[in-house]
Amino acid sequence: MRIIFVRHGHPDYKNDCLTELGHPQAEAAAKRLENEKIDKIFSSSCGRAVETAQHIASRHGLQVEQLDFIRELDWGSPNSDDFVHPWDVSDKWVASGKDIMNPDWENDPDYAGHRIVPNIHKMEAAFDEWLKGFGFCREENYYRVTRENSDTILLASHGGSSSVVIAHLFNLSFPFVCRVIGCDYTGITIVTLNGEEGSLAAPKLKTVNDSRHINGITAENIFGR
Repeated sequence: MRIIFVRHGHPDYKNDCLTELGHPQAEAAAKRLENEKIDKIFSSSCGRAVETAQHIASRHGLQVEQLDFIRELDWGSPNSDDFVHPWDVSDKWVASGKDIMNPDWENDPDYAGHRIVPNIHKMEAAFDEWLKGFGFCREENYYRVTRENSDTILLASHGGSSSVVIAHLFNLSFPFVCRVIGCDYTGITIVTLNGEEGSLAAPKLKTVNDSRHINGITAENIFGR
């Protein structure tokens, strides 16, 4: 099986949709992927992800199936609104020399006690439950193949939520993936997960944050400003 992760295009976060710049970005991603044999298209149920997926789906004659579990992360402290963004935490760790690969990252003071941690674990569990439907059942660090699957599926989501599931797939720390991948708008990441029925499988990372298709797509070039 191949999973094509696509981050949404340039967003209007307030209205949860793509901006006038985000739509040409999403269309460029759709053109980039038009020769892929995509069997199913899913997206976060957030509007900006749905609109991005619809650009791609229209070129393949497919419908977009929305998934609530892959909506963007809810981050912050249970008792305050001053928790910094996960990408800022990772940048701070690098600047101070802290290990972003620390497997015990969630117990660091920057994360411990914040609602982002249980939300990450909830998303990981939901992602694994979703993968069961495609024939891959999580066992410790790997996946038991319950049926062979050669489908290519596309999942349009967000920088944070895609970082969660990619970190989970590859048993990496969340801060590490946030810092190293740092998904661009409509960035494409491709993962394969294959194996014979009954075997244990580990994913392979084929493409990481490919956003070359939006080179030159700027407000100045598209709209003359």
